[in-house]
Amino acid sequence: MKLERYQSTITLEAALELLLNVRKAANELARNLAMVVVDIGGRVVAAQNMDGSQISAMRLAEDKAFTAVACGAPTEAWSDCSKPEGSDWGLALSAGGKFIVFAGGLPIKINGTLLGGLGVSGGPAEIDRSCGASALIATGFDSV
Repeated sequence: MKLERYQSTITLEAALELLLNVRKAANELARNLAMVVVDIGGRVVAAQNMDGSQISAMRLAEDKAFTAVACGAPTEAWSDCSKPEGSDWGLALSAGGKFIVFAGGLPIKINGTLLGGLGVSGGPAEIDRSCGASALIATGFDSV
């Protein structure tokens, strides 16, 4: 893939390739996941739901992708500070309940520039994150 084609947001072509690479990683682990790519404005560019994934997985994947692009960081970055009595307690209820504070949402960056967000859901949070992170690298984006 020619990375010079990326502009200020993720393209549909790149989003579809990224989702293909998430599915490859999920298949290697025998997991059925849902995955969503959003653009720099948090709008869905592409989404896929593997056969047999959990019924809540797609919604969580979209919210993880939204959180990752809104914050420019992996979703788990907020897990400690958003606990009761943490500095960001209540963050998970922000933006109409769309903020996710556990692993599986990753910012999509190239050369440090934020292009969108990737959300993966349907397995344990660390599996979701692992599949997303390996897909970012396989597609040619910055590692997380």
